[in-house]
Amino acid sequence: MSDSHDNLVAVGRAVTLFKDAGCDLVIHAGDFVAPFAARELVKAGCPVKAVFGNCDGEKKGLVAAIQPFGEIRKAPFKFKYNQINILVTHLNAPVESYARQKKSDLIIFGHTHEAEIRKIGATLIINPGEAGGWLTGKNTVALFDPATGEARIIGI
Repeated sequence: MSDSHDNLVAVGRAVTLFKDAGCDLVIHAGDFVAPFAARELVKAGCPVKAVFGNCDGEKKGLVAAIQPFGEIRKAPFKFKYNQINILVTHLNAPVESYARQKKSDLIIFGHTHEAEIRKIGATLIINPGEAGGWLTGKNTVALFDPATGEARIIGI
């Protein structure tokens, strides 16, 4: 998910979707905005990995809010999960450059508020759109299945 922008109702719907889908990791590509919104992700019942977005000003508060159940870092955040090399960033500008480096199997980004799934070479690129829905009026997240390597955008 990305760009939740303090929309607690939408975050709650996303959390319900993640729980119902049996997710074992939630990734947030930035722009929680405030720590109170980030704390809601604990209800997903699984770890959270996140990056700061350009609207995340209260960084210390976000770290403290997420630390009990996950981690948030400055982008790019690179990690391996289920043998998949994942890179999470907020801004869209470096995505193609990261993909051309051929070091990531999956790149997740946000910022544009426009949902998309595409490939550059063998790298799957996902922008889950905006969970908050303030800009486009569409609340979306993405689900990725590590077993199949497939992703889909879901309205919440």
